[in-house]
Amino acid sequence: MLMDIATEEIGHVEMIATMIARLLEGAPATDSTKNALGDPVVAAVMGGMDPQQAIVSGGAPTLSDSNGVPWNGKYVVASGNLLADFYSNVNAEAQGRVQTARLWHMTDDPGVKAMLKFNLARDTYHQNMWLAAIEELKADGLEGVVAPNDLFDEEDSEHANTLWHLSDGIDSDKGRWVNALLPDGVHTGVFLDDPQPLGDLQSGPPPDPKLYVTYDGALGEPRTPAFGTEKGLMGKLKDAVDPDKT
Repeated sequence: MLMDIATEEIGHVEMIATMIARLLEGAPATDSTKNALGDPVVAAVMGGMDPQQAIVSGGAPTLSDSNGVPWNGKYVVASGNLLADFYSNVNAEAQGRVQTARLWHMTDDPGVKAMLKFNLARDTYHQNMWLAAIEELKADGLEGVVAPNDLFDEEDSEHANTLWHLSDGIDSDKGRWVNALLPDGVHTGVFLDDPQPLGDLQSGPPPDPKLYVTYDGALGEPRTPAFGTEKGLMGKLKDAVDPDKT
């Protein structure tokens, strides 16, 4: 299944690249201008938002996104945990289908629409494939609902089921996530209406003056007017230029 989907997705890239090349083939500048005037998105791109394709690759396809950001290995999700990775694949298929649907609504070209209708269907099936694979993982006992199903005896269990009310709304305790058994079948959601800080007020340590040179690390006491003021070389220069300001 992994190799089947991966090979097909490479084919989708070829389909889209071919579609773009065919749409641009022999297109006169007058038609391009007309299209730009009729669509602000097209006008923004053609107006200079991303000149990389014209300047760097001469109009050839580039291994980059629509903003010219080059592809890199960070796009590959491989955590070593199948459940986490399969959930990521469901998300990727869902995001791809959203973008395909938006493209379908932006074009009136029958050929483009026909190809996008095919891609919509494949994204639908691929999402179902990943979700089915997740169910099989759970049935085989390889993983639980939470990924990874490790260190449950080490985590702070008192924080594993509590919703902290940190919003202005009044309905966050109405959902399935509180006052009911959670999807892992172990925890029951609890609503904490007035959460309190778990520790004292903290602040970062002062910077090392050897690294910053113009700053001696004198922060003053927290929550006082002197907190965070400079007393090193930069502070002395400021005092010399404008002694009235502290």
